[in-house]
Amino acid sequence: MKSILIIEDDKALGNGIALALKGSDNQVIVVNTLSDGWGVLNQRNFNLIILDINLPDGNGLDFLSSIKKSCNIPILILSANDMETDQVAGLELGANDYVTKPFSLAVLRARVNNLLNRQVLFSKNVKIPPFVFNFDDMIFMRENKLIELSKTEQRLLKILVENKGQTLSREQLICKIWDDIEFVDENALSVTVKRLRTKLTDAPIKTVYGIGYTWELK
Repeated sequence: MKSILIIEDDKALGNGIALALKGSDNQVIVVNTLSDGWGVLNQRNFNLIILDINLPDGNGLDFLSSIKKSCNIPILILSANDMETDQVAGLELGANDYVTKPFSLAVLRARVNNLLNRQVLFSKNVKIPPFVFNFDDMIFMRENKLIELSKTEQRLLKILVENKGQTLSREQLICKIWDDIEFVDENALSVTVKRLRTKLTDAPIKTVYGIGYTWELK
């Protein structure tokens, strides 16, 4: 299931795009302001953002710039601005595609599918400054310096990063990290978290007392 966030102040257009993209493989959420966009991004992960530029509470390009500094979510810009300079500005800030209004829903759907199918290329390197994590090739860096992580530490890090902003219980983490939990020492998770924090200096791994841990959004 792919999750798509649409940030579009024209409610009829946003709902129309959502209807065109919804299906068994896609879950679509529509918001009408940048503040609402930030709100849902802090609560869950998305595979693609469709972003209008002219919004009632700010410029979509500023939002685009902020997002690209912290993660690699593909972003498709929708805009009535068809000037070449506007398109260049969006692409230089990291947009993965740019569609001008008015547009064909069939063409938009094809562009969205293309971005979703290529997402493995965008998500291979997870950038959370000052960190870069490549879980496929097991390369982990802080400010361009390599960090050696054990397999268990890698599993913990991947789970926390994939669910950043969400609190994961100790039970959830233990079940996901270790194959046979019957033989896991009760302090194993605490020790792994401590080692990961030591290796990833300043990583926002927060203890939620009485529950578990979260990779805190800043």
